[in-house]
Amino acid sequence: MAGSSEEAPDYGRGVVIMDDWPGYDLNLFTYPQHYYGDLEYVLIPHGIIVDRTERLAKDIMKDIGYCDIMILCVLKGGYKFCVDLLEHLKNISRNSDRFVSMKVDFIRLKSYKNDQSMGEMQIIGGNDLSTLAGKNVLIVEDVVGTGKTMRALLSSIEKYKPNMIKVASLLVKRTPRSDGFRPDYVGFEIPDLFVVGYALDYNEYFRDLNHICVINEHGKEKYRV
Repeated sequence: MAGSSEEAPDYGRGVVIMDDWPGYDLNLFTYPQHYYGDLEYVLIPHGIIVDRTERLAKDIMKDIGYCDIMILCVLKGGYKFCVDLLEHLKNISRNSDRFVSMKVDFIRLKSYKNDQSMGEMQIIGGNDLSTLAGKNVLIVEDVVGTGKTMRALLSSIEKYKPNMIKVASLLVKRTPRSDGFRPDYVGFEIPDLFVVGYALDYNEYFRDLNHICVINEHGKEKYRV
């Protein structure tokens, strides 16, 4: 799925999906009937997402050295990835010699309307970020595009002096608008496409789609606000 390259793989980029990857035919999978006609193709099937998330959990536990973790889940798009990642982290902890305490908090970052970035980040909800002081913080995000939103969030958190901050993102988009920010843990590096499913939305639709898919123009127009 990730295509081929003569160069050695860069595991820090996650699973790399090349620009010419045609995706999977929708007829090969089941998905909600109310989205028929709204999608181009399946970019990443649900089963591959689950397997990759399990590996990310192993990498995270190995890297942070089995210390207690404060997980900050970025809603709404990150909730499915966060739930699955947390379950894998718990399984690793249960099967280790040392129990790892994991607490979860939630924050919403509003930066898109339709398929366009609004250019600024709005922080909605969440507890007082000062509670992160001295903690080992793992931010769990759905997509990193330009990197500006995540840099703004990190700047807001860093002033409270947590012990450690790591960022895990299910997806990273290759976009010329990127400011160069890279998460510590990446599930998949994808082309600069607007994707939906696995809790990623288009104006609150498609969160109930298990696979990550590319929305078509009909779907964008149908659910535009």
